[in-house]
Amino acid sequence: MAPGAGAYGSPHSAGPNSTEARIADILVQHLPGRALMANPHVGGPIPADALALAVSATYVGSRSADLGVILLDREELLEAAGGDASRVRVGDVLRPSFEAATSLIGGGMLGETSEASAATLFGSPDTTIFDLVGEQGVAGWFAIALRAAPGRPAAADPTLPSRLGRISNVEMTLTVEIGRTTMSVRDLLSVTPGTVIELDRSVGSTADVHLNGRLIAHGEIVVVDQVFAVRITQVLDSIDEG
Repeated sequence: MAPGAGAYGSPHSAGPNSTEARIADILVQHLPGRALMANPHVGGPIPADALALAVSATYVGSRSADLGVILLDREELLEAAGGDASRVRVGDVLRPSFEAATSLIGGGMLGETSEASAATLFGSPDTTIFDLVGEQGVAGWFAIALRAAPGRPAAADPTLPSRLGRISNVEMTLTVEIGRTTMSVRDLLSVTPGTVIELDRSVGSTADVHLNGRLIAHGEIVVVDQVFAVRITQVLDSIDEG
């Protein structure tokens, strides 16, 4: 590939009823700005300067995926951000589109939507690419690389307990989520110290406990020695200690 030629790979073909095509259709329905259609990419390189405009994210769950969106009209995205790119990132503007699209994949969690070159994703032979087409032609591209759910091992690995013992002291991130909400960009830009933001759960509702982004339990928020804590009320996944 010549310098600056961009990425093209050998993208998978996607039929109109494929999971990738249905995900792409949902994505374009939720993109801000003018209406676009998602058509299978017919080949040819994606310009290198366009790859630098990509917003990418990884979805982790029963099935996982890497996703990337390139929209060439940055002014339209800036307008969707309320004209204040310093407070609202392009990734924040596009996140609802990613969330809607990945709802088809199955149970899981969407990672951070960030701006970075997506040359690796768009150049991978495992990636399905779509042209995002508007009234004036191609307005961008969407790429998705779905990964199948891992299969269960045929038999238990006799060395598993000893190997788990070696990593039992590795620290992992535990996150407790008490609620979520959605806000328009206009409302977000009007947030000031003292603003009260209502969440989607009432007082007394259980909190979600995530281990490295994976939902593993529900619990109640309590206070221990003037420090917030969580009392586990339901465990969704067992954790073998070896």
